[in-house]
Amino acid sequence: MEIYNVAIIPLIVGVVELAKQIGLPNKFSAVLSAILGVVIGLVYIAPENPPKAILVGLSVGLAASGLYSGVKNTVEGMKGQ
Repeated sequence: MEIYNVAIIPLIVGVVELAKQIGLPNKFSAVLSAILGVVIGLVYIAPENPPKAILVGLSVGLAASGLYSGVKNTVEGMKGQ
């Protein structure tokens, strides 16, 4: 995975957040992140190597899910102080 592919993570976070505002239940946000990561992997990251694309895409999607969760928990923790 090349370093500029990390820029895809905030893109996935933004798309998932948009989907949640449209009506996606929160419990499906991690699944949507993983699916978007795999799709982006297959189309953009490594279309010539599907196994690599799926693995890297899944990693990017799950990282996006964790990034959102981590930021959310930090903001909620700061509000409680």
